Amino acid sequence: MDNYPLPARRLVAEMTDAAAGAPDRAIAFQGAPGANSHIACVDYAPDGLPLPCFSFEDALDAVNEGRADRAMIPIENSLHGRVADMHFLLPESGLHIIDEYFLPIRYALMSVDDAPVVSALSHPQALGQCRKYLRAKGIRPIVYADTAGAAALVAEVRESGAAAIAPALAAQLYGLKIHDSHIEDSEDNMTRFVVLAREPRLPEPGSGPVMTTFLFEVKNVPAALYKAMGGFATNGVNMTKLESYQRGASFSATEFYADIEGMPGDPAVDRALDELAFHTKWVRLLGSYRQARPRSV
Repeated sequence: MDNYPLPARRLVAEMTDAAAGAPDRAIAFQGAPGANSHIACVDYAPDGLPLPCFSFEDALDAVNEGRADRAMIPIENSLHGRVADMHFLLPESGLHIIDEYFLPIRYALMSVDDAPVVSALSHPQALGQCRKYLRAKGIRPIVYADTAGAAALVAEVRESGAAAIAPALAAQLYGLKIHDSHIEDSEDNMTRFVVLAREPRLPEPGSGPVMTTFLFEVKNVPAALYKAMGGFATNGVNMTKLESYQRGASFSATEFYADIEGMPGDPAVDRALDELAFHTKWVRLLGSYRQARPRSV
């Protein structure tokens, strides 16, 4: 808890105590109170108890240790791409994706007074999503661990001209003045979150379209990815996301993160995954869950 700026610690302590009293309702998130992940928890489960955690690893540990029933973790943003490290942390956590949630992202520039803003503190994702605004205003971006934590730090230090970029809720919680609202570079700024739990929770039959997320590593042979993907095309399984990343420093093996429509148990999906397994070193399923937003058009 001492990792948080002083103005956030009281709120963190109150929320942690509430979650400890009913861990079956607790939803862990990374960041200080007032962060986008906090807002996502409240919107997604109004009867839940958001549990603030300083790092993504802390949020995942809270679920594994039984201090929270679920975790709300951002995985990608429509403007700034994937959230760093999540492709490594998700499989290492041993948790399962049980749902997804999309949150429109709105940022405000906030500080302690009316002085002209010369610098803005925030998470790298937020700074990237407000890049054009900052450049146009001549404001120097400064990286911090999370958005609401940056707001709490600005409230603690009380340095004139120093601001934070965070959701408007953070200004309300920490007593800051909002200089500008809706400073994100695009009105359709959206973050996709995944909801994680210790055990898989398959969608109810008839609940709507389903997604399945998995990881795999291709064999180091010519046309390896082409061969691995062939089963999805021939079986008519729609792949909505395919993203590569490197693990380690050898650059000799490429791993992939993928989302498909459907789930194991569907004959077409089973055939496609069988063919994928034949052409790859390994495949790891992260979860099947209902689609929060339709992918097919």
